[in-house]
Amino acid sequence: MVHVLSSRVLIRPGDPERSRAFYGEALGLAVYREFGTGPERGTVYFLGGGFLELSGRAEPPVRPGSQLWLQVADVRAAHEELSARGVPVLREPLKEPWGLLEMWIADPDGTRICVVEVPKDHPIRSRPGI
Repeated sequence: MVHVLSSRVLIRPGDPERSRAFYGEALGLAVYREFGTGPERGTVYFLGGGFLELSGRAEPPVRPGSQLWLQVADVRAAHEELSARGVPVLREPLKEPWGLLEMWIADPDGTRICVVEVPKDHPIRSRPGI
């Protein structure tokens, strides 16, 4: 068995400065560390129990295939805060048939981000037998 000590998602943005502004300022993610120099320096953000690293630069056109899932305590409050910061909302908060409250946004390169609230009574919060 592989003993994983930490994990992170790596994103190669088309415009690193624009992406740092989005993740650091618009989303308000805290910086874990930075490395390198200049506009293409790497920035690693705290992302709940993992990390999100922006480093390097993708050649245009950037075609993101991955999506991010960010759990928050209150998706409606996140919607208000992100809207106030000018983050375009692709889909406003909605209770899904599976019981999660989800909102969708995208980063400047089009990486889709699900901002999700898990209600207190949702089965994902229970651990049967524990």
